Amino acid sequence: MPHGYNGKILHVNLTTGELTIEEPEEKFYRKYMGGSAMGVYYLLKEMPAGVDPLGPDNILALCLSVMTGTPISGQSRMTAVAKSPLTGGIGDSQCGGFFPAEMKFAGFDGIIVKGRAEKPVYLWIHDGRAELRDAGHLWGRVTGEVEATLREELGDDKIEVLQVGPAGEKGVRFAAIINKSNRANGRTGMGAVMGSKNLKAVVVRGTHKPTVADKAALSELARWGATHFPESDVAGLGKYGTAETTGAQQRAGGLPTYNFTSGVFDRWEAIDGTTMYDTILRGADQGKQDRYGRDTCYGCTIRCKRVVEIKEGPYQVDPKYGGPEYETTSTFGNYCGVSDLPAIAKANEICNKYGMDTISCGATIAWAMECFEEELITVEDTGGIELRYGNAEAMVKMTEMIAKREGFGDVLAEGSARAAAKIGRGTDEYLITSKNQETPAHMPHTKRTLAVIYAVNPFGADHQSHEHDPSYRFYPERMAQLGLHDPQPKLALNAEMVRYAMITQHLYSAMDSINVCQFVFGSAWQLYGPDQLVKAAQAVTGWNVSLYELMQVGERRLNMLRAFNAREGIGREADTLPKKFFDRPLKGGKTDGYVLDRDEWRRAVDTYYAMCGWDVETGYPTRPKLEALGIGWVADELGLA
Repeated sequence: MPHGYNGKILHVNLTTGELTIEEPEEKFYRKYMGGSAMGVYYLLKEMPAGVDPLGPDNILALCLSVMTGTPISGQSRMTAVAKSPLTGGIGDSQCGGFFPAEMKFAGFDGIIVKGRAEKPVYLWIHDGRAELRDAGHLWGRVTGEVEATLREELGDDKIEVLQVGPAGEKGVRFAAIINKSNRANGRTGMGAVMGSKNLKAVVVRGTHKPTVADKAALSELARWGATHFPESDVAGLGKYGTAETTGAQQRAGGLPTYNFTSGVFDRWEAIDGTTMYDTILRGADQGKQDRYGRDTCYGCTIRCKRVVEIKEGPYQVDPKYGGPEYETTSTFGNYCGVSDLPAIAKANEICNKYGMDTISCGATIAWAMECFEEELITVEDTGGIELRYGNAEAMVKMTEMIAKREGFGDVLAEGSARAAAKIGRGTDEYLITSKNQETPAHMPHTKRTLAVIYAVNPFGADHQSHEHDPSYRFYPERMAQLGLHDPQPKLALNAEMVRYAMITQHLYSAMDSINVCQFVFGSAWQLYGPDQLVKAAQAVTGWNVSLYELMQVGERRLNMLRAFNAREGIGREADTLPKKFFDRPLKGGKTDGYVLDRDEWRRAVDTYYAMCGWDVETGYPTRPKLEALGIGWVADELGLA
């Protein structure tokens, strides 16, 4: 019996109803580790190029890793991979919660979903057995209702449910896959893919926990984490959530406001994590926030997840749908000029009920607000809604309209890039997208390596794909573990900073295949450093892995993602940034007047391609690089000489 994993992959053909089990060799797990690398392996091997992202030929891979379900913080993660209906390229998104660990306990390391069911179904997996069941009675219902119904139907309160909401059923292009009614595979539209397959839910229950090669070593790491957490840099994250960073972003002039028109928001304190903790976090009225208002993922000591409860006023919020993270308070808040925290919490609730990515949803509304302010979108377009900055009521209403694809919400449900193409009138000048995906709430104006990673990242702008600039200067000991010894001045975008971005990108890429939380493991401020990630992987699997080997897993995964895009004809021409970042200086605060230098950025991208060993003209991976990573078969898929 292998340590850390089950050695079983479930293949589901929804068109035929056939369920088969694959048992890969150990070397397969060691090469790809799980998660994202495992998922894209199946897409490249078993799916032809050019398929419709919302058609039956798209493959949805739900993958765990060799560490999922083991007794240490940060391991209960699952990656969803498919062709993205938002970007047209590779789609990739991670979730936390309890579902990933329970899926491992249920007997499988991955689920590969093909085809489309004739009628809505759900997949029920329990202790190594799997079956498809009718889901007609669940279709059209919101996530909390579905979860409650399935618990009653299956007679087990300990099941974990991964599902699409009505937004995924209706093909909202940034629909999310939701578990626990408040955890999301949020980005790149994986919920729309799942919904297009008439797969309403995956339900798991299991009792077989994975074995661990060295229990004593893993227990020692777990104890170290619990002991050091209170004094670590993530302690505030546990208490105040990710929105604790709002103030720091504001002070740096890097809090994206009014659709990236400014880096400061004069009402930021109203939506800060400390304000949330003191006001709307569940139990705040009794001073019991730490008991009732903070949730966690399986086996994790940090407890960073928010639980909001609002019983009175115009925006009442059910705690079962969690609470907003920093990205959510920003996209629905400062992006839109909204400082009404209950309204932001309500928008978050709608996204979790209907199954939508809060980043793309809030950012798409913010883009529409700027276009409305510029009189490029009118009340005739919006159905009478005054879609202006600061209009909390309009923001909440439009969130619900997008989820239901009603009125102007039907246009915005396509994402801002497609909406701009449909509307025209110069609305594309105000987009903040890369590869059609809306930019998260971290500004390349203040953290310059984001300008490279947002552009070159295979699945569009993403803030969790490398370590941000300040970490190089502030965490020298952990950076040294990665061979990074030469921190550069603030705002530098030279060859060393590009190298820093690439190396930390490889680590983050590895973590998305080993499927560990990037708030727990990382190269800077996180609880555990790179050396401890290696020790954890060794303790779980019994493999004598090195940091070099894990980094190579990350590089391998990144090359496979880029290869998928190359097969779709997506290369350097798609590695762009919003025109707004180059042409429209920021207004106000410390970053007043800031823009990106287009020539400097192009040189940095050239340098990045060269360092990666890719073709600088096309941005495609090369055969020598793929063969060096042990995936020459990918070069064959691309037809490379």
